[in-house]
Amino acid sequence: MPHIEGDLRSPPGARYAIIASRWNPRITDTLVAGARRTFADHGVDEAAIDVIRVPGAWEIPVAAARLAAAGAHAGIVALGCVVRGDTRHYEQVADGCSDGLMRVALDWRVPVANGVLAVERFEDAEARAGGSHGNKGEEAALVAIEMAHLLMQLPGADE
Repeated sequence: MPHIEGDLRSPPGARYAIIASRWNPRITDTLVAGARRTFADHGVDEAAIDVIRVPGAWEIPVAAARLAAAGAHAGIVALGCVVRGDTRHYEQVADGCSDGLMRVALDWRVPVANGVLAVERFEDAEARAGGSHGNKGEEAALVAIEMAHLLMQLPGADE
């Protein structure tokens, strides 16, 4: 097999979905804006981006599974913010969301970029939503574009 890798050219006619939690809106709204801007900067028409809002990070995988099953999207970007608290709830939500997103990607063979922040403090989330650590929404959109481009080149792309 030759050397194959994706690049940041979106496949022609590709649609993308951004599924974002409404929880911690100051963070998630910034992540969504970054993802949308990145898609636009890489030639994806605004009409080819569906934004779906869910209550929290826990609900993101089920929405991703429904979209993946429909087969209309070349990539899905999952965005949310889970901040550690005083109970185990943080681990349950963050790990469950991550595991669910991976399951969607593998079961439906569609790229699911995990931009769900799991942070110790709210300030850590701010640093990753346009602060000193960039915007993880932008990074997740780049991953979705690159993986959509890569997967169309791999064997089985016509299935």
